[in-house]
Amino acid sequence: MEISIKPILTEKATKLTEKLNVYTFAVSPDATKGQIRNVIENLYGVKVVRVNTAVMRAKNKSRWTKSGLLRGKTAQWKKAIVSVADGQTIDFFSNI
Repeated sequence: MEISIKPILTEKATKLTEKLNVYTFAVSPDATKGQIRNVIENLYGVKVVRVNTAVMRAKNKSRWTKSGLLRGKTAQWKKAIVSVADGQTIDFFSNI
């Protein structure tokens, strides 16, 4: 099974990286912790110490337009917070 994985590069995630040496990723909702660990170790060549996951719930959104009120929902997604071994880092911008 192919899982998708994207780094989350927000201000809060960057602070976590600097303080605790953990990295945040958006992953497929059906991915397990073991699969996430294997993909990150293969992609970035680091030793993963721990993987924590959280399912981010869907949120209701609405906005006013000329034709009236439009309502919808955002998609549910899974966040993975990955701790790597001491002294190792992941460089997201090395391919630019």
